[in-house]
Amino acid sequence: MSATGTVITTGVVDTEISTAALEPEVLTDTCGAVVSFSGVIRDHDEGRGVSSLHYEAHPLAADQIAEVAADIAARHAEVRLSVVHRVGDLTIGDVALAAVVASAHRKDSFLACSELIDEVKARVAIWKHQHFADGSDEWVGALE
Repeated sequence: MSATGTVITTGVVDTEISTAALEPEVLTDTCGAVVSFSGVIRDHDEGRGVSSLHYEAHPLAADQIAEVAADIAARHAEVRLSVVHRVGDLTIGDVALAAVVASAHRKDSFLACSELIDEVKARVAIWKHQHFADGSDEWVGALE
């Protein structure tokens, strides 16, 4: 492999996303491991029932997610990866964040995928507007 890993796909989109859609381009014959992560909208948050979410992205969010992916690839020369975040109105069960990392060995894929998700959440300007079952709502910044 090259001196840096390979970034296949990054993006911030307003359409459905899945790891199944990302995996075929990431996985090659040289890869013995593929690790995927789906950030799925759940029906609760800190003991409160969630009915739906709306994600908003800063205009630079797509550039930021691409920078995060490039940084992870630079640190993990053995990986191939894709990561996409969805924005707009989402309901329970929808995937908001999809990532796939493949490499020759599982340890490399697990470590890079974990770092990728943590850094997307820390560095990409995407905010969520949670709507709760009791009719209340709140904005939560992905930049924590």
